[in-house]
Amino acid sequence: MTKLRLSDRRFLEDVFEMGSGYVLNFTDRTFAEFFENELSVNIDDPKYHLKGSSKGKRLRTFLEIESEAVVAKALRALWEYRDSLREPSDEQKETVRQQKDRFFGIVHSIEGAMSIARTDAIEKFAENQTLEELISAIERDTQANKPEAALDRLHTYCMKKFAFVLDQKGIAFDKDAPLQNRAGKYIKALESEGRVRDISLKILKSSISIFDSFNSIRNNDSFAHDNEIVDKVEARFIFDAITNILRFMKGFETNRFGQ
Repeated sequence: MTKLRLSDRRFLEDVFEMGSGYVLNFTDRTFAEFFENELSVNIDDPKYHLKGSSKGKRLRTFLEIESEAVVAKALRALWEYRDSLREPSDEQKETVRQQKDRFFGIVHSIEGAMSIARTDAIEKFAENQTLEELISAIERDTQANKPEAALDRLHTYCMKKFAFVLDQKGIAFDKDAPLQNRAGKYIKALESEGRVRDISLKILKSSISIFDSFNSIRNNDSFAHDNEIVDKVEARFIFDAITNILRFMKGFETNRFGQ
């Protein structure tokens, strides 16, 4: 359950234009599709009808009863959708900036209260059923506060993610190459593009050895094989470190292509 101040709830309702039971420009069909595609959530589930069946009332209930992690991810996705609907005029830009600052202040506050690992960096970057099932499995493990169970699948996700971005950039790589090799090629490409600051490059280059060690964790300390599993606290630390790199990639590539 997510605790929001009354003023924050009212602000979110204004942001998402929830008056008279509506939410932005969603129809019932597109509202359901959005939650299914972005969050793997059935927003038509009766548990979200406690306050009524309109889109606005279902969203209010969703924000109240779901965990901090799910609510934060939903708010980020809804803001991104809202942002895609409009191009503010010069006169509106300062108001939009202030709105955005307050909105993400609320999101960060929610995320700061989370007791489970964040999965907002684990995105569906391609239409692929295997990828969807992989992401769902990672999210189930983190929602159950089992980061140690998610590490094997997180490794597989990273392999797919780096393969995807390298393909997008037209960079050849050996399909049998280990994770750190793919990461190294991606980081070298960023360096050659000259669009990443020196400090970011240093951090990214240090992650190559982290991905190398992640291979060992996956093979020897995860559920990938009959292993002694890494304990929960250390697994959470590893999970957060890896997803922080993925979070940078997600934001950087989104800005790069103007998506």
